[in-house]
Amino acid sequence: MLIVTPKLKYINGQLYLEEVEVKKIIEKFSTPIYVYSKNQIIENFKEYKEAFGDRSHLICYAMKANSNCEILRIIKELSGGVDVTTGGELFRALKAGISPKKIVYAGVGKTKEELLYAIENKILLLNIESADETKLLNYLANTKKTKLNIAIRINPEVNTHTLSYISTGEEGTKFGIPISEAVDFVKYIIKNCKNLKLVGLHFHIGSQICTLQPFIEATKKVCNLVRKINLLGIRLKYLDIGGGLGIRYKNENPPTAKQLIKNLLKYIPKDLTVICEPGRYIVGNAGILVSKVLYHKSLKNKNFLIVDASMTDLIRPSFYGAYHNIIPVKLSDYERLPKKYYDIVGPVCETSDFLGKKRKLPDIPNNEYLVVETAGAYGFVMSSNYNSRLRPAEVMVDKDKFYLIRKAENYEDLIRKECKI
Repeated sequence: MLIVTPKLKYINGQLYLEEVEVKKIIEKFSTPIYVYSKNQIIENFKEYKEAFGDRSHLICYAMKANSNCEILRIIKELSGGVDVTTGGELFRALKAGISPKKIVYAGVGKTKEELLYAIENKILLLNIESADETKLLNYLANTKKTKLNIAIRINPEVNTHTLSYISTGEEGTKFGIPISEAVDFVKYIIKNCKNLKLVGLHFHIGSQICTLQPFIEATKKVCNLVRKINLLGIRLKYLDIGGGLGIRYKNENPPTAKQLIKNLLKYIPKDLTVICEPGRYIVGNAGILVSKVLYHKSLKNKNFLIVDASMTDLIRPSFYGAYHNIIPVKLSDYERLPKKYYDIVGPVCETSDFLGKKRKLPDIPNNEYLVVETAGAYGFVMSSNYNSRLRPAEVMVDKDKFYLIRKAENYEDLIRKECKI
C-alpha cells in the first residue's frame, strides 16, 4: 500500500500518525476530521532553516496554506515569521504571538483599512504591487507622520510549469510589477513618494513547482534588477524570494529545500537578508483528512465509495483536479480481498464533489474509514459551508499524544452571524 505522508505507517494493520493510532482520534472526535503531525511541521521548517547556514535570512511561513493559530504558534517557537495576504491573516498572526518585525504582507488588493492596520502594528515589510497602492500607502504614511519601509513585488515573467491557477510569476498575471517596468517604477517612488523608503524586492512565482529552473531564472532576473536599482543610489536590504516549492502527492520528485536554497544563494548578493515564504512545504505533508465510508454504489461500469467528507472540506480535487493519495485506516482484515477501482465521492449536490477518481482499493466496508493524504496545505483553509455543511475539527498529534486545535462546527454555528432569526 503506497503511503506518501512521512509520519504515517501501518502497525499490525492499523494506521498510525506519529505514535498515535488514527482510530483513537476518530473515536474521540468523529469524522470528517483534519489531523496534523506537529513533528513533521517542525522537521520541514528546520530543513529550510538549516539550508541557509550562516547567511542572513528570515523564514516567513506562508500562512495562507494553513492558518490555524496552533500551527502559527509552532512557527513562532521555531523563531519564524509569517507571510500574510489579508488583514484577517495579520490579525491571526498577531494573536498567535508572531512578532510584527517578522511579518511581511503581500497582496494585490489590500484595502485602506488593511494598510492602516499593518502600519499601526509596524510590521517588517509591505510588499506593494501597483502604482495606485503606492499612492495610497504614501498618503497614509504621511497622515501617520511616519516613513514606511516597503518592498516592491516583482513579476519576473518566467514559465513555472505548474497549474495555471497557481502560477503567479508568468506574464499577464495580476501579481506584482512587470520586471520590464520595475526601474521606471522605482524612479516614480523616488520622485513622488517621500514617505516611503524602498528597502527590498519581492517575488513569488507560484505554487507546487517541482523543478529548480523557474526559481533560478527568476532569482537571476531579480538580482540583475537589484544591481540596476543600486545605480539609482538605493541600497536594498531585503530580497524576498517567495515560496512555491512543491511536495510529493503521488510520483513527483521535487527538489529539497536544501537544494533550492543552495542554488539560489549563488546568485543573491551577500549583503542582502534573504526572506523566504514556504507554505505548502511546511504543512502539506504533515496533514491528513480522515473520512468515513457511508455507502457503496455500483453502476454498469463504475463503483463509488460515498464518504462523509466532501469538496466543502477539501476542494483541491474539484477545483484544480489535484491528486491526493487515499488509503484505508484499517488494513489487516481485508488487505487480501480483491481490489476494485472506485470513485471516492462526497454528499454534496455537485458532480464535482469527489476526493479521488479511479482509485484501486480493497472492498472497504461501510462505516470503516479512509485517509486522504498530504492534506495539510490548502485543505481546511479553503473549506466552506456550502450545502450548509459543517466544517470539521482539526487535531494536532505530538508523538504519542493528540489534542484538539479547532472544534468541529455545529448547526448553531451555521446561523450564528445571521440577522433576524
